Amino acid sequence: MTIDRVVFAVAGSFILISLLLAHFHSENWLWFTAFVGANLLQSAFTGFCPMAMLLKKLGVKPGCAF
Repeated sequence: MTIDRVVFAVAGSFILISLLLAHFHSENWLWFTAFVGANLLQSAFTGFCPMAMLLKKLGVKPGCAF
């Protein structure tokens, strides 16, 4: 898997998990959902993604997801 695909998978997983936690545990988990969404939005405009930088350091191969 490429960095792009891993970032998409992790972000999607975080959003779904936080929505489940908000439904079953506490509505405050929606703040985490908002954080993930805001990070995705800012990375679309700036090209800066902390998760991608971490994955690159861990040795995940770069490349286009599509």
